Amino acid sequence: MAGVEFRTAPTHYRHWTLKVDGDVATLTLDVTERGGLVPGYELKLNSYDLGVDIELYDAVQRLRFEHPGVRAVVVTSGKEKVFCAGANIRMLAASDHAWKVNFCKFTNETRNAVEDATAHSGQTYLAAVNGTASGGGYELALACERILLVDDRSTTVSLPELPLLGVLPGTGGLTRLVDKRHVRRDLADHFATRPEGVGGARAVRRRLVDEAVPRKEWERTVAARAAEAAARSDRPTGGARGVRLTPLEKTRTADRIAYRYAHAALDHDRRLVEITLEGPGADAPADLAALHAQGDAGWSLALARELDDLVLDLRTNEPELGTWVLRSRGDAARVLAHDALLLAHPDDWLAREITLYLKRTLKRLDLSSRSLVALVEPGSCFAGTLLEVVLAADRSFHLAGVFEEVDPDAEPAALTVGPMNLGALPMSNGLSRLETRFLGDEKSLADARAAEGRPLDAEEAERLGLVTFAPDDIDWDEEVRIALEERAGFSPDALTGLEANLRFAGPETLETKIFGRLTAWQNWIFNRPNASGADGALRRYGTGRRAEFDRKRV
Repeated sequence: MAGVEFRTAPTHYRHWTLKVDGDVATLTLDVTERGGLVPGYELKLNSYDLGVDIELYDAVQRLRFEHPGVRAVVVTSGKEKVFCAGANIRMLAASDHAWKVNFCKFTNETRNAVEDATAHSGQTYLAAVNGTASGGGYELALACERILLVDDRSTTVSLPELPLLGVLPGTGGLTRLVDKRHVRRDLADHFATRPEGVGGARAVRRRLVDEAVPRKEWERTVAARAAEAAARSDRPTGGARGVRLTPLEKTRTADRIAYRYAHAALDHDRRLVEITLEGPGADAPADLAALHAQGDAGWSLALARELDDLVLDLRTNEPELGTWVLRSRGDAARVLAHDALLLAHPDDWLAREITLYLKRTLKRLDLSSRSLVALVEPGSCFAGTLLEVVLAADRSFHLAGVFEEVDPDAEPAALTVGPMNLGALPMSNGLSRLETRFLGDEKSLADARAAEGRPLDAEEAERLGLVTFAPDDIDWDEEVRIALEERAGFSPDALTGLEANLRFAGPETLETKIFGRLTAWQNWIFNRPNASGADGALRRYGTGRRAEFDRKRV
C-alpha cells in the first residue's frame, strides 16, 4: 500500500462535494462505490477509506483559507436514507495492522481539525444526519458542534463496532460521548453494545443528537440552524478575499522528498529520515496587507503546508523509517520576525489561520509514532516556531562551539525562545511545549521564559534544560551515532509506547484521551485474534459465521 498521495483539490474529489452559498458552506458525502484507494473492496453505503478522508481534510483546510466569509459548515449525505456507514469493513479486514492504526490516526486528526475550526476559526460545523449514521459515520457527526437527525422512524445513530466487529470505535466515539456530549456512562454502555442504534426523540433525550427533525421540516430547520451558527461567528464580512491553496511543489524519489522549505533524506539502511527545515528566504512582510498579498507563498503558511504533507507521507509510506532526525537552516531573526507579524494581529483572519495551522502541524508531529531527534548545529535557525521542533523532540543535541575541521570561522549554533513558544502553539494537552517540558518546575519554566529573545549557546541552552546534551565537535559524531543506532535497535512497539507515555505530561484533554486510547487500547485490540484473527469478528463479519473468541479477560 505504498505511494499514498495526500495532495488533492476539489476538482479531483471523487467522494465529496463542496458548495458555498454566502456565509454557509455545505459538504456533501456521496461516496463513489468503486472509488476505493486500493483494490479489493467497494465503498457501499457511504462507507469510507483513507481516500475519502484525505478529501475531507483538504476541504476543511480550504474552507479556512480560501473562504474567509464562510461562517457555518453543514455536513450531510447525498445518498438516500444513509448518512455514512463508517469505515469500510472489507478495507479494515484486508489491511495490515500498521495501515489500520495510521488510518485511524489520520481520521482522528481530521475530526479534530473540524472541532478546531469550530472552536477557534469561527466556522461552526453542523451535522445534518439525513439517514442512518453508524460507526465512523456517527463519529463524524460527533465531531460537529451540533447534530440534527431526521426523525422518520427508521434513521438511527449507532456505534456497533464492539458487538459486530470485536473492536472499538476508531475515531474517538466513546470519548466524545461521555466527555463532549456528557452522555451518562450507563447509557453510553448500553448504546455501544446495541448495534441497531437509537433514533428520534430517544436519541435526543440521551444526548446522542441535539435535535430530531421531521422530514417535512428538514431543509428549513437545517438552514435555520446554520444561519444561527453563522450569526455568532467572528469571521470577516464584506467579501474578504481568501488565500488560494495552490498545489504544493514536491519532488519524491525512493530516497528523497523535497519541497521549497522542507527536505527529507530517506536512509533505509539506517532506518531513519534526515529532515531539514529551511528558514525564511526573505524578510517578513512589512504589514498585514503584504501578508495577504503573499498568499500561500509566505514562509509561515508554506512551511506549515510542507511539513504537514511530509509528516503524512512519511507516516503512511515509510513505516520502517522509525527515527526522524530534525535539523534547520537559515536566519533565526527572520523566523522571529515572521512570527511577530502573525502574533501582532490575532484578530486578522489570515494571521490567525496561519498560526492555527502551525499549531495543528506541530501536533501532528507530536502524535507521530516516530522517534524524534533534533540536532542544533552551526547555521541552524531554531527560534520561535522552529524551536518548537526541538521542544517536540524526544532527545536533542546542541553542538558546543563549531566543527573545527569543517568551518572554524562559523558562528556557533544558538537557540532563541520567542513569543511563539509562550502559548500560541499548544500541544494536545492544552499546554505549550515549554510548559509540558517543565511541568511542576516553575523555576525552570520562568528561567526559560526570561531568556526570551536572547540567542542561547549550547552551554546555556543545556543549563536551562532546552536541550538534552551539548557535546563539542570531538564527541559530536560519536554521541549522535550511538544514539541513532541504539534507537534503530530497540523494539518499535516499545518505543511507540514509551514516546506516547512521555510526550503528553500534564492534564488530560479530549485529544490526549482519544489518541492515548488509540495508541494503547485500539492498537492492542486490532492486533488480537478476537478481532483480526482468521476466526475473529472483523474477518468473519458478513460471512454468516460467528466469530470465535478467546474468552480470557486480559
